[in-house]
Amino acid sequence: MNLKKVLVLAGVALVLFLLITRPEESASAVQTALGWLREGAESIITFIRSLFGTATPLS
Repeated sequence: MNLKKVLVLAGVALVLFLLITRPEESASAVQTALGWLREGAESIITFIRSLFGTATPLS
C-alpha cells in the first residue's frame, strides 16, 4: 500500500470516528465550514459585481 492510500484511509477513519463519537460537534464543524464557504462565495460575487458595475445586492 502506498503512503497516499494509507493517509486517505486514516483520514476517512478519523472522520468516521469523530462522526460516531461526537455527532453534535461534527455537525457544528460542518455548519461552520459551510458558512465560511458561503461568505467566501458572497465576497467573490460582490467583487465581480463591483468590477462590472452592477450594484444589485444579493439579499
